[in-house]
Amino acid sequence: MNARYDFTGSTVLVTGAAGGIGQAIVAGFASGGARVLAVDLNDAALQSLQARHSALGHALQAHALDLADHDAIAALLAGLERLDVLVHNAGYFPLTAFAELDPARLRRTLAVNLEALFWLTQGALPLFTRQGGGCVLATSSVTGPRVAYPGLCHYAASKAGVNGFIRNAALELAALNVRVNGVEPGMVRTPAMGNLGDTALNARIAAAVPLGRLGEPADIAAAMLFLASDAARYVTGQTLVVDGGATLPESLACL
Repeated sequence: MNARYDFTGSTVLVTGAAGGIGQAIVAGFASGGARVLAVDLNDAALQSLQARHSALGHALQAHALDLADHDAIAALLAGLERLDVLVHNAGYFPLTAFAELDPARLRRTLAVNLEALFWLTQGALPLFTRQGGGCVLATSSVTGPRVAYPGLCHYAASKAGVNGFIRNAALELAALNVRVNGVEPGMVRTPAMGNLGDTALNARIAAAVPLGRLGEPADIAAAMLFLASDAARYVTGQTLVVDGGATLPESLACL
C-alpha cells in the first residue's frame, strides 16, 4: 500500500489509532518509516497496537487520550518536539433517532469529531511554523456532506463541519505552508459498522456499490498516505471521496 511513499524522519500523529481505519493508517505510515504517535481512548487496544508494531521494528508511541478534553489535547501537542503530519481520524457516531437525541450525546459527537480537529490543529501550529510547514488530514464521511443516513443527524452535522473546516483552514494556513485535506469514506468494513444497526440495509448498500464491495480500512489509509506525501504537495482544501462510487448520482446505493 505504501511502497511509493517514504516518510522516513517524519513524525505523524494519528487519532482513533486503535480502530479499524486508524490501525490501517498507522500501519501505512509506520511501515513507510515514520515515527507514529498513536492516540486513542482505548488504552488496552493501544498497548496491543504498540506491541505489534514494536515487534516489527516500527517506532510507535501510544497515548491514551479523551479527545473531548481540550486541555489534554493541548498538553499532548505542547510536549512534542516535532510533528510533520496530523491525522484526526477518531470518530463518535452512536446511532440515535433525531427525536431521541440528548444534549450529552450531541455535545460528545461534536467535541470528538469536530472540535478536537480545531484544538489538534491549533496545538500543532507552533510546531509547523517552526519547521516551515506541515500537513493536516481529517477523516470526514460521505454522510453529511453528500448523503444522509437514518439516525446519524448529529454525526452528519459534525462531518459537514469537518469539511467546512478543511476548506477554511486550508485557506488561512496556506501562508504557513500548512496543507489541510481530508478523506470521505463510504461504507468501510470495520467493527464500528455495527453501530449502524440494520445489517440488512448495510448489506443492500454494499451490493449496490458500483465497485461491488464495501471499502476496506486499507483503502482509506492509501488515500491518507497520498495526501500526506510529496505527490500531493500542491493539494490543499480538498476532500477525497473513497466510496467505490456509491455516491455517484446514478448509483443504486444512493436510491
